[in-house]
Amino acid sequence: MIKKIDHVGIAVKNLEDAIKVWEGLGLSVEEIEEVPDQKVRTAIIHVGESRIELLEPTAEDSPIAKFIAKRGEGIHHIALGVDNIEEHLAKLKDAGYRLIDEQPRLGAGGAKIAFVHPKAVTGVLLELCERNEE
Repeated sequence: MIKKIDHVGIAVKNLEDAIKVWEGLGLSVEEIEEVPDQKVRTAIIHVGESRIELLEPTAEDSPIAKFIAKRGEGIHHIALGVDNIEEHLAKLKDAGYRLIDEQPRLGAGGAKIAFVHPKAVTGVLLELCERNEE
């Protein structure tokens, strides 16, 4: 079952500068984490039941660095919170959706994540996200 919009991922060049912008809006960063496998540092801002995830590349060859070089800073992906990520991936694959990840991987905050290719979802990079705390 899809439960909610888990988070919106926003690619930024400089995490500290971006944090100042979002905190200036009255929001608070609650977690900062480096995810070496993704070559990214994240800052998590809780907004109700959802999150905003600021994403700063830690290497020039990271997906976020490539995104910023091509499109500039901005919305990178939308993540949907799901109950059973493996089941959702299997259903999407059976339905013919193009998957970036056929098996989940570890993301920020210990979540299991997987991406659906933007060409399969009207140009939007879609992340499925399963969290233990929910």
